[in-house]
Amino acid sequence: MDVLKRPPKPNALTMFGSICIHSLRFRMLMALLLLNLLQVCSELAFSGGSMVKFLPGFHGPLPFELETGYVGVGELEDVQLFYYFVKSERNPEEDPILLWLTGGPGCSAWSGLVFEIGPLNFKMEEYNGSLPELVINPYSWSKASSVIFVDSPVGTGFSYAKTPGGSLTGDFKQVDHLHQFLIKWLVDHPEFVSNPVYVGGDSYSGIPIPILVQKISNGIEEGIEPLINLQGYLLGNAVTDPSTDGNSAIPHAHGLGLISDELYESLKTSCEGEYAYIDPGNADCSKDIQAFYACISALNTGQILEPLCGFASPKPAMFGKRRSLYENLRVCLEDPIPDPSVPVLGCRSYGYLLSGYWANDDGVRKAINIREGSIGEWQRCNYGLRYTQDVHSTYDYHVNLSIKGYRSLIYSGDHDIIVPFLGTQAWIRSLNYTIVDDWRPWTVHGQVAGYTRTYSNRMTFATVKGGGHTAPEYKPEECLAMFKRWISHESL
Repeated sequence: MDVLKRPPKPNALTMFGSICIHSLRFRMLMALLLLNLLQVCSELAFSGGSMVKFLPGFHGPLPFELETGYVGVGELEDVQLFYYFVKSERNPEEDPILLWLTGGPGCSAWSGLVFEIGPLNFKMEEYNGSLPELVINPYSWSKASSVIFVDSPVGTGFSYAKTPGGSLTGDFKQVDHLHQFLIKWLVDHPEFVSNPVYVGGDSYSGIPIPILVQKISNGIEEGIEPLINLQGYLLGNAVTDPSTDGNSAIPHAHGLGLISDELYESLKTSCEGEYAYIDPGNADCSKDIQAFYACISALNTGQILEPLCGFASPKPAMFGKRRSLYENLRVCLEDPIPDPSVPVLGCRSYGYLLSGYWANDDGVRKAINIREGSIGEWQRCNYGLRYTQDVHSTYDYHVNLSIKGYRSLIYSGDHDIIVPFLGTQAWIRSLNYTIVDDWRPWTVHGQVAGYTRTYSNRMTFATVKGGGHTAPEYKPEECLAMFKRWISHESL
């Protein structure tokens, strides 16, 4: 008869080793659980926004109300959008709320806040290793409205994804996330639900903003709560249709005296008026385009009167990838490598470098409630996003929004050749709405600040004299006057 074999009796050493292994696994599991718990608690602590009364680099308490925070959007809230909320300095209980987007895509909300329409500017001093200083911008649009500056799309500024899939974005996904953001933000801030809401931005924001406004409008019609009190939108030097925008760059450059009559006539003939996308097989057109670039290569294409202080990437070549003229001309908007031959105080874009030193300071991140470890190096503009440009033209969205009767202000700095006012005028004119207030100057302190025209679809077009691609950055006083009048339903 077989005798059942018993397993050998473990000795003390074996038992001790087994206990140690189980104990180590237990401690590792508990540590992982604790780490996850701490992360959840950290996110809960910063959700809903926190008031910021002091900012590193600014002397004394802030003379305006600033809130920062995150709003989770997307599936399982795997995308965390960071925002700065500046409460209106006039009458926040009744003043409009402006949701402001910076262009790019991928340029941070802080860039819009500190260089364009927000209450702060950097003190333009040469960097010496200490934290750059902040000063008050007396022409902040918070003088007339509350402003939400949001880091969008994901991967912009301090916004981040919790999963690899969450970092994938594009025109439509960005719009979906922003719609969710605005709804959740209003739920967290019920005191602002009845305030008028406008959406604004510049440059590439001309693509997502009309789509977002239509999505918000559709949500209102579907009864999605809270019901957003949407009133309209505003866009500055905004991309609308790359073909229309690109085709206007060369006539605008000619009008500004940047290219000769002979080159302009040759371009019209060889390219047959189509400059936005160049066929590499058209040798004559390609040759003329290269001659055009040779004429403007030493210019700041965002504002031709400003010095060109350096480049982040080489000048574009027209052969190879079939890029639009808009994409080639915007090269100068990328953060420049400073040219030591240009004085710091004569280089506006030096402030862009200061913003990086400021935002990557540990004390700054703590002060504005940035989640530790959420992003690495902060970039003013992140051009490495995993972003899909789904929409080629937003013209049809403007048509639909006009039919729905939303107010709109479309303005153009008139010294920008990236998205020239000629192209903007062209697509507005093609809407075929009746002019109710024809072309005339608008003034600030009795001086002409630009020219304006108003249409029967409640759309106002305005040029900003001497303005660049981001007009409020170059003409802050004039742009505040324009905004205050329009947002208050006054004539420019």
